[in-house]
This record gives sequence, C-alpha cells and structure tokens, in this order.
Amino acid sequence: MRRYFIAGNWKMNLTRAAAEALATDLVAAMPAGDSPVDVLVAPASPYLLPVASVTAGSHVELGAQDAYFESAGAFTGEVSVEMLLDVGCTQVILGHSERRHVLGETDEFTGKKVEAALAGGLKVILCVGELLSEREAEETDSVLDRQMAGGLKNVDERAMENVVIAYEPVWAIGTGKTASPDQAESAHDHLRKWLANRYNSEVADRTRILYGGSVKPENASELLGQPNVDGALVGGASLKADLFNAIIEAAVELAGS
Repeated sequence: MRRYFIAGNWKMNLTRAAAEALATDLVAAMPAGDSPVDVLVAPASPYLLPVASVTAGSHVELGAQDAYFESAGAFTGEVSVEMLLDVGCTQVILGHSERRHVLGETDEFTGKKVEAALAGGLKVILCVGELLSEREAEETDSVLDRQMAGGLKNVDERAMENVVIAYEPVWAIGTGKTASPDQAESAHDHLRKWLANRYNSEVADRTRILYGGSVKPENASELLGQPNVDGALVGGASLKADLFNAIIEAAVELAGS
C-alpha cells in the first residue's frame, strides 16, 4: 500500500514569525513515534532556513516551491538545487499551474527543472492539471498526457522512485471549487495508466499521485479515500495549523482503516 503524503504549499504568504509559528504548531501536532503519513511544508524561499530550524528532527519534511535547472551563474532571482539542499530541503514542487499559467513556464522548461532536481538529489513533486476551458472541451486526458511527457521526458524508471505526481485542476485552485471524488479518481486513474504505459506496472503502482485544489478538512476524507488518490497538495488550508492538521488526521485515520 502506498503511504499517504500530505504536502503544504505556502506560496507567497506569511512573515518569518508567522512561518516559524505555523511550523512549530505543525511539528507539535505530529503523532509521537513513527507516523503512517508523510508530511511536508514548502515555505517561501526567504523562510526556508528558519522553518528548517523548526522542523529539523521531526516528521515534517522541508520542501521548496521551485528550483532552477542551472547549478550556478548569472540567473538573477533564481535558486539552484544545491542551494535548496544546503538549507535542508528534501523535495521541490515543480510545474505548478501558477508557474505555468502566470509565469509562462512550458512543459519543456518544467522538464529541464525536473531533470536537474533529480540529478542533484532532490525529490520532485511534479504538478499537472487542466484549465476549466480544457475540461469543458473534454481535453483533460490529452493535457495531462502532454504535461507528463514534457515533465518526465528525461526521467528513467529508477529516477521515478523520487517523483510524486500532483494532479491539480487549475479551475479548483484557490477558487473554492473542488473536483468531485469521481473527477479526481478518474484523472488519477488516467495518470497511473499513463505511468504504466510510459514505464511499467511496478512504477505505476508505487508512484504516489496527490490531489490538489481547494482541499480542506470537510472534503479530505472523501478525496483521500479514492483508490488512486495517495495524498494531497494543500494550498490555502496549509496556512492554518488546525485546518492542515485536520487533513493530516484524515489521512492517518484512512491509513489505519
């Protein structure tokens, strides 16, 4: 059985003090001993170090929201994989819809980041998902296929051990709208079949696929209870300890059932 994975993407939010306080609350709420659920938080880059000092030695992993594919050089504003490792990150979110649709990052560009992150030693959470217009045009599957092919272009079977996929329908991110459990399951099932065709059934079976898009305590159990939903990439609800902890608790309960 695949372990549930709950990741919090804090995006461009919080101050240093608020980020440290939130991380402190999350660490304190984690169950003692081994946890059946993997948990990660991804603060804004300026707060990676202070949050790392809070999460060190806990069950809460530290992730970054993005990384560049060059190792060093004249790339103003960018952050390298080596830099992220140096401050304690174990994973990085790549291909988020806000990077794609707000900042114009292409599938090819995302793929170069994925390749560099894996080669450098970071695990990757690769985000894919369709626009509302694409869903209404019944293009969801083809959009997911294109994004997966671009993001994983140079990723072999062995490297897939360090990749998590996050399905985030763009129309459900920050809108309060959530894909129905059936919609989420259908997309996740399609992605798992894509992995089986691109790699093999073993890769497909072990790769975790998270759902993201207005996940909250009220819908967490139903979404996480779908056969091909292995966790959640949480946005707004990850900024409040009580809400994020409730989503983690839902995963813990399902893991024990």
